[in-house]
Amino acid sequence: MNDVTKTAEETGQSVSARVRAQLRAAGRRFNANDNIADLLRPGDLEALLDEVTAKMQGVLESLVIDVDNDHNTQDTARRVAKMYLTEVFRGRYVAPPPTTEFPNAEGLNELMIVGPITVRSACSHHLCPIMGKMWVGVMPHERSNLIGLSKYSRLIEWIMSRPQIQEEAISQVADLLTDMVNPNGLAVVMEADHFCMHWRGVKDDGAKMVNSVMRGSFLKDATLRREFLSLITVGQRRP
Repeated sequence: MNDVTKTAEETGQSVSARVRAQLRAAGRRFNANDNIADLLRPGDLEALLDEVTAKMQGVLESLVIDVDNDHNTQDTARRVAKMYLTEVFRGRYVAPPPTTEFPNAEGLNELMIVGPITVRSACSHHLCPIMGKMWVGVMPHERSNLIGLSKYSRLIEWIMSRPQIQEEAISQVADLLTDMVNPNGLAVVMEADHFCMHWRGVKDDGAKMVNSVMRGSFLKDATLRREFLSLITVGQRRP
């Protein structure tokens, strides 16, 4: 057994140090918006919760907050650590949600749109919230797979529950759905508020970011692209 495969207790490493060593040994990237669930062992998340709690306590102390006597912040470090690991950044530490794929038995080949799907994430630059909506357009062919509508929301939430920038997030969504559904064309549009602009910096409450990814027939066929964009615009106008 080498140092990479030993437990953290056996090597005297923290859990995060052991997981980082495994990732580097495997030549794996572990950026903020990457998933590392396959390198985590049973009990690792609980151990990471303890480790992050201790470090978050140090952050609060360095901000000169009296965590010993301030009743409002005595358990804040634990709450924040739990929030990051099990909610806000959960998509980094858990496997993708189970998804059943069905063959396109009827040979469907008409435009399908799913959305608006509510998305929540955090900007990887300042860890401020990103809140918005996402639409997915799918153009299937006879060899495409079909997935349940709720699975779009679950898969998108899995990707968005990581520190992200919007441009990379929707590309990750498009890659995942393209691999899973194998459509003739795929389109993703996202509109979101970024609290790194609302809450800090320029403090512009009205600014939103809208971007899109077009793949396959949506990229090649301007008529199909216009149809998709016009239909999601109609949806945005509904009360």
